[in-house]
Amino acid sequence: MKKYIAELAMACLLLISFFVLSKQAAEVVNQLNKKDAVSNVIVVDPGHGGADPGMIGLNGLEEKKINLEISLKLKSALEEKGFSVVMTRQEDKGLYEDASHNMKSQDMQRRIALINEAEPVLTVSIHQNSYGDAGVKGPQVFYFQHSAEGEKLAKTLQEYLNRGLEVEREREAKPNTSYYLLKRSEDVLVIAECGFLTNPDEAALLQTEEYQNKVAKALADGVEAYLEEKKTLN
Repeated sequence: MKKYIAELAMACLLLISFFVLSKQAAEVVNQLNKKDAVSNVIVVDPGHGGADPGMIGLNGLEEKKINLEISLKLKSALEEKGFSVVMTRQEDKGLYEDASHNMKSQDMQRRIALINEAEPVLTVSIHQNSYGDAGVKGPQVFYFQHSAEGEKLAKTLQEYLNRGLEVEREREAKPNTSYYLLKRSEDVLVIAECGFLTNPDEAALLQTEEYQNKVAKALADGVEAYLEEKKTLN
């Protein structure tokens, strides 16, 4: 009788163990499936917006407007390639409350929260550049200095921008350790400065739909190339 009870107890223990292990295995599979499901999500972040115009270029040209126009075109270009795109904003509005004592800080914090919640495979933040010398021009991509994947993405995007925009004097992707978005993002994030609003020729081009489409296409092609290379290495 004792032997029977012991065998029955052992059988029950094995059944319980099997149930627990099966449940854990199912959870792991669900987590992997979830990761796969979001692996094609890309966040596009149009810099500034609302009360924050960004930098002011020639003839009062506001950066926030150019950022949004290019970002919306980039969204369309990425979706045509089969990616799922999350935008941090789709209108001229910042990510802050009007009553906030520090709109800029709240805006940046909310951008990071939105990006982290989306769990994207990568994020591209769209901006425009400026410099005291009006002769300086050309796109440049920034990445967090301590991010190996960020560096790879930035260099790929820089290459495609240089080629797609037929840049006369090519720039190189540049590391950075101070930009808030680069420091705080939990995933791969780069900042694409598409051109200089302080350069007359480039400022004029950046306001045209044709040139904005070129920028968006170059970035979308670069994103696709980076992810294809990453897939082959994995």
